[in-house]
Amino acid sequence: MTNSTSTTTTPARLAGRREWTALGVLMLPLLLVSMDVSVLYFAIPAISADLGPSGTQQLWIFDIYAFVLAGLLMTMGSLGDRIGRRKLLLVGAAAFGTASLVAAYANSAETLIAARAVLGIGGATLMPSTMALLRTMFTDPGQRAKAIGLWSGVMTAGIALGSVMSGVLVQYFWWGSVFLVNLPAMALLLLLGPFLLPESRDPNPGRFDWPSVPLSMAAVLPVVYGLKEIPSEGWHAQYVVSITVGLLFAALFVHRQRTTASPMIDPALFRGRGFAPSVVLNLVASFGMLGSAFFTTQYLQSVLGKSAMEAALWALLPSVPIGMAAPMATSLVQKGVSRARVVTAGFAIAAAGYAMLALADTDSLWLVLAACGVLASGIVMVISQITDLALSSAPVERAGSAASLMETGAEFGGALGMAILGSIGTAIYRHDIPATAPDTARETLGGALAVAGQLPGRTGDALAAAAREAFTSGMQGAAIAGAVLLAAAAVLAARALRGIHVAGK
Repeated sequence: MTNSTSTTTTPARLAGRREWTALGVLMLPLLLVSMDVSVLYFAIPAISADLGPSGTQQLWIFDIYAFVLAGLLMTMGSLGDRIGRRKLLLVGAAAFGTASLVAAYANSAETLIAARAVLGIGGATLMPSTMALLRTMFTDPGQRAKAIGLWSGVMTAGIALGSVMSGVLVQYFWWGSVFLVNLPAMALLLLLGPFLLPESRDPNPGRFDWPSVPLSMAAVLPVVYGLKEIPSEGWHAQYVVSITVGLLFAALFVHRQRTTASPMIDPALFRGRGFAPSVVLNLVASFGMLGSAFFTTQYLQSVLGKSAMEAALWALLPSVPIGMAAPMATSLVQKGVSRARVVTAGFAIAAAGYAMLALADTDSLWLVLAACGVLASGIVMVISQITDLALSSAPVERAGSAASLMETGAEFGGALGMAILGSIGTAIYRHDIPATAPDTARETLGGALAVAGQLPGRTGDALAAAAREAFTSGMQGAAIAGAVLLAAAAVLAARALRGIHVAGK
């Protein structure tokens, strides 16, 4: 059945067992797509030993998935609105499953890079399609809010679970198993999707704007690339130029959307009250979430000395409160608390998490874990509510485009968070590390520990201790900056969302 009615004419009806079952089926690909962002954390050493990739090839194996995913989100969201979100979802599932099989048995680095690129294409179809289908399947505002709350929690949990699953699979099987786990879920989606998921599309989409495809990719990819490299490599000219080029193409992309007769992203989306603030606040929330990850993963391993597997398992503990955050936020809104207050509270809680992180020293395992739990819970409260607001504000026929803009904003926000907070932490680290330390030790904590391991006795121990202290100071400085930003976001949310109500709520 094709849902082609607009927001103003679609009658709200209660979803039944079929829709909630379909939601469960949709959660599987969503979980796997978000897991694939981090699933190679522990598999890379085994892949390197087996395939022998060059340093550049190893970076592409790791990064190509996220780059392609980010670059194609807007294209795939718009395409789904035109050809049907269910159809695009099933095509993407087939591509994702096939690419997973090829990646699992890749016999060369080039094959694995190509397979990871196709996985990114498949992921770009799955992410906005699942979100857009929620808008179609759950027309009752209360049920839709609950469904989006679950969607937000699963997406957040997938990133944390990806690294742990890869560690377990690589330890007991071989590196290709991290890709094979995708196959059962994709097979289930392909079997049940045609029966459980409704088809929906824009009844009057106009011509597809092909020139906007390369423009959108040229806008997104250089910016994401530059922002992802800056935390580890610094503000080198090539990365600044990359970001600048991307922003220039972004200006051209926006100009085309405003002037062409049939744009890929309809500017009218931003005229809906609530949509533009949702995109901005979603970007800031992703900034806060991924900005902290740059430090906490290194802190667990390099400061506290945990193994990669131990660090991943400890990192699961903050996921416990995260699972309760989105349902609690939804419940508060349904009980009459304004969405503006809930989102404001979410940002304030997240800011408190950063403030807790700023108090950590070189032996603060439980404080850091608690800070991560508080921070992530606040962010999930925000994301669940502004996602619901964005989809509710957008016409049903533009649900795919709306979803893709939210996802693209999240990609930008995460990369920006790692770049800015990572740069703050790195600057403080390099300021605090002893001036007599070797150049390699002054660059990164990992480099300092490697150098310290080659130095005799107390000299090596002293350098390692100084590096850990300097890194922790950098984390504290970045956490203070994060707390200030999220506190400002709380004020912005209170003002931007004041008085915004979605029809039916």
